[in-house]
Amino acid sequence: MAATIKDVARLAEVAVGTVSRYLNGYKVTAANRLRIESAVKALDFKINPIARSLKTNKSMTVAVIVPALANIFSMNIIESIERHLDQFGYSVMVCDSQYGLAKERAKLEFVKEKYADGVVLMPMCDRGSHIAGALGPEIPVVLVDRLVDDFVTDAVVIDNINAVYQAVEELIVRGHRRIGMIAGPQGIFTARERLEGYRRVLKDYGIAEDARLILYGDYLTVTGYQQMQRLLLQERRPTAVIVSNYEMTLGAVTCLNDQGVAIPEDLSVVGFDQLELSGLVKPALSVIVQPKEEIGLEAAKILVRRMNGDKSGPPTIVRLKARFLRRDSIRDLNTP
Repeated sequence: MAATIKDVARLAEVAVGTVSRYLNGYKVTAANRLRIESAVKALDFKINPIARSLKTNKSMTVAVIVPALANIFSMNIIESIERHLDQFGYSVMVCDSQYGLAKERAKLEFVKEKYADGVVLMPMCDRGSHIAGALGPEIPVVLVDRLVDDFVTDAVVIDNINAVYQAVEELIVRGHRRIGMIAGPQGIFTARERLEGYRRVLKDYGIAEDARLILYGDYLTVTGYQQMQRLLLQERRPTAVIVSNYEMTLGAVTCLNDQGVAIPEDLSVVGFDQLELSGLVKPALSVIVQPKEEIGLEAAKILVRRMNGDKSGPPTIVRLKARFLRRDSIRDLNTP
């Protein structure tokens, strides 16, 4: 027999109302939250979506829209969102905007037609007025990874500026001065912030910015490969390169392997994300690690709260910290 909310309350030793508040996305004390989560897990408790939808007039469906399903970063976030929403009885509908603004608008209109209760969106560019136009005011939206210029809503992003600052600073401390960057498309919030982090640390250390060392890609593997080729063809090669997302990092490292460029003896490299894979590359790749699971979790928590009627206060902007993991792909030029 399936566990009920009363069973959860009895095992957690809290009131039924406290469990109900937690399940509907409202805050409870840290101690009560831990007891409830433990009881939910122990009892394998699941909300009955049919009974709930009849009572609340909700579809119990959340849409997640990302620029590309093939993007590993996006998939990790989707998995985290789905894990959290599952305990509240929500199903997740995943849509791919294929890096197109018109396609993104069409997907937003599609999920409204399907009566989605809420949307998690990774916007494909820095424009967002079409989001409210497509969904209207009644469907809550949480942005992930990126903010937009002309639409203010809840969002979960990382501190891109300081993440890149820390990584490039590590290169500078180890004697590097000609540091290249394969940056992302500047119509995307995260790409602009990462480039700003690069520029800021160079300025703080009194290193003149060389525009020839900054090349731009579109967050795809092929452009990471192509732009690394361009850096290698320069008369004065950089001694280190930072690549601003995982797919372009993969392309850049593939290029170096194809060209016979030794890491870090010939070139030091810093990449983004995919911690597991970075340890399989030889030598192990230094990377900026984003808290992908936490991004998805925070987005889902905010959305559950909004879908359950909490409209109070201004939009919530959660900015999480990334961490720099130094491994074997950085050469110390201070050492003879």
